[in-house]
Amino acid sequence: MSKPDSDSPAGLKSHIPTDLIDKLRPDRNLSEPVYQQLMRRILGLIESGDIGENSSLPSERMLAEKLDLSRTTVKRCYDELRTQNYLTSKGRAGSAINAVPRVSPELGRLKGFSEEMRELGLVPSSRLLKKSILSNRTIASVFRRPSTARFLRLVRLRLGDDVPLSREVAWYDLTAAPDLAEWDASGSIYQFLQAACGIRLVRAEQTIEAVMSTKEEAHVFGFAEPAPCLLFKRKTYSGTGQIIEYVEGTFRGDAYVYNINLNIAPTT
Repeated sequence: MSKPDSDSPAGLKSHIPTDLIDKLRPDRNLSEPVYQQLMRRILGLIESGDIGENSSLPSERMLAEKLDLSRTTVKRCYDELRTQNYLTSKGRAGSAINAVPRVSPELGRLKGFSEEMRELGLVPSSRLLKKSILSNRTIASVFRRPSTARFLRLVRLRLGDDVPLSREVAWYDLTAAPDLAEWDASGSIYQFLQAACGIRLVRAEQTIEAVMSTKEEAHVFGFAEPAPCLLFKRKTYSGTGQIIEYVEGTFRGDAYVYNINLNIAPTT
């Protein structure tokens, strides 16, 4: 059992043991940049549970010395992990591991991401990655509109307690809701549809499938390599039966566990 480091602050477990430090050692024969190898290995130990929540990584100087790397390389790795909210700086004591929140929403009711996060006790937020108005033949067929129809396209990163949980690509029918063209993409789009456009969404059709993260998704989730995710595809309808929204949302597989209540059919 490893001896705790004298500089570990109160409330943190000791730095990771020597045998785990060895698992972080980069392979210099690989073409992959050394800082990315180090990131991938640290994330692998976090995901496997070998490094637990509130454990601390060594300081940049100490880890650089143990792995015979430049401090600049270790700093770049740590900076990337902090950006993705995996680490919190603890000064000379190193960096503490942050846990990715595990969320367990219940399926069966139409609700927005913000409402879902609040129900789970998390603070929701979004980052708008792209916003555009365009025509798309494939999307037009989904909405059963002419190929020249115009749609609002939003690409958003959805966060719970500042941790990226989902990357969404959403399309909205501007023929049915032209005021959406002026929406500033803040707050709930469902509330805007009802308050400004007079459209109340009443039902949705949704599918769920297992996928591996794309390059873009891995980047925003902070994955060092492709990882399992859940892909949700949803068509949302107004009270008149029109499709107003089509969303493809990729949720990180290490954070989401969905609950479904099943009723037993009465025997005859």
